[in-house]
Amino acid sequence: MSSNRIVVIGAGVTGLTTALLLSKNSANDVTVVAKHMPGDSDIEYASPWAGASYLPLGAKGSENAKYEKATWPALRDLAQHSPESGVHFQETTVQNRRKDQDTATGKWAAELTSPSPWFKDIMPDFRNLPSDQLPPGIDNAQRFTSVCINPAIYLPWLVTQCMKNGCVFKRASLTHIADAADAHHSGSKADVVVNCTGLGSRTLGGVADDQVHPIRGQIIMVRNDPGSMTSISGSDDGPEEVAYIFPRAAGGGTIIGGTYQKNNWDPLPDPNFANRIMQRALKLDPRLVKPGQGVEGLDIIRHGVGLRPGRTDGVRIEKDQVNGVKIVHNYGHGGFGYQTSWSCAEKAAGLVHDTLLQRDRAKL
Repeated sequence: MSSNRIVVIGAGVTGLTTALLLSKNSANDVTVVAKHMPGDSDIEYASPWAGASYLPLGAKGSENAKYEKATWPALRDLAQHSPESGVHFQETTVQNRRKDQDTATGKWAAELTSPSPWFKDIMPDFRNLPSDQLPPGIDNAQRFTSVCINPAIYLPWLVTQCMKNGCVFKRASLTHIADAADAHHSGSKADVVVNCTGLGSRTLGGVADDQVHPIRGQIIMVRNDPGSMTSISGSDDGPEEVAYIFPRAAGGGTIIGGTYQKNNWDPLPDPNFANRIMQRALKLDPRLVKPGQGVEGLDIIRHGVGLRPGRTDGVRIEKDQVNGVKIVHNYGHGGFGYQTSWSCAEKAAGLVHDTLLQRDRAKL
C-alpha cells in the first residue's frame, strides 16, 4: 500500500507539532520544509523568541479558548512525564488593573486577568488573592500552577520526536505554496501540503493573506530567577507596553518583557523600551534582584525582538486548493502559538485525513 506524501511548510511550534501528529500515523510520509529551523534566531522566525508559557488569552466561549483548553492536557503531561522536553510546572501570579481595560495590552489579557476566567476549573491550585494581599494599584489577582516552556529545548525536542517517526527535514525558501508539493523527500509530488508559515503567509504566493500582521514583542533574557512566573494587565509607560516574567526550565534563563505592538516590523531592540522593561519587571517582582540593587542587579544574557504572527480574523485552519495542490492551512496564532499548538495541530491533522479520504474515494 502506498504511503500518504505530506509536506508541512514551517518549523515553528505550529509546524513541528502538526508534523509530529501527522507522523504518528504510519501511513503518512512527512517532509518538513522550512526557511528557518530550531537554532536559528531570525526575526521572521517567531517561536524561539516566545516566553513561552501557558497563560490563556482566549475569551470565554471563543475558538481560541477551545484551542487553549484542549492543549492544556498535552502540556501538562509533558511537564509531568517528559522533563527532557523543556516544559516545567511553575506557580504563576496574574495581576490586573481596571484602568488597563481599554489599552492594547488590557484587551489582550482581558480573560487572563478576569477574577472568574473560564480556565479556573482546569488550572491546578487556582485561587483569587484576598484584597489585603494585593499590591498597591492592583484591583484583583489570581494565582495558579501553569507551565513555562524553554523553546531552545522544546523545539529541538519536537524535531527529534518527528524524526523518530520518520519525518525528513529540508531547508528551502519557497515563493509559492504550490511549489511545496514538489519538495517531498521521495521525489514524488505530495498529496497534501500543510501551511504553517505564520507571518510568512502574508507574502507567500498562492496565500498572500493581508489579514496577517506582526505584533512586535521586545524581551530581555536574564540569569536572575525569582522562582515563579508573574504578569500584569498593563503599565503606565504606554498602552502597548506590559510586564511579564517567565523563568525557563533547565537553565534557560528568565524572560522579562515586554511589548504588544501591532503592525510594527522593527527588528531591533529599542534601548528605551529595554530600560522600561527592566524597571517594570523589578516593580512586578522585586525578588529578581537582591535588596537595594535595582536594575544593576539584572544579569543580562541578551536582548531580543520577536514578531508574533497575528491575524485579524484569528487562526486560519481550513482546507484549500491552489493550482491543483491540496492545502491545509494552520496559521495566524498571534501570541498564543504554544498554548494552542496541540489542539490546532489536531484539527489540521484531521483536515489532512479528510482530504486524503476524499482522494481515496475519488479513486474508487
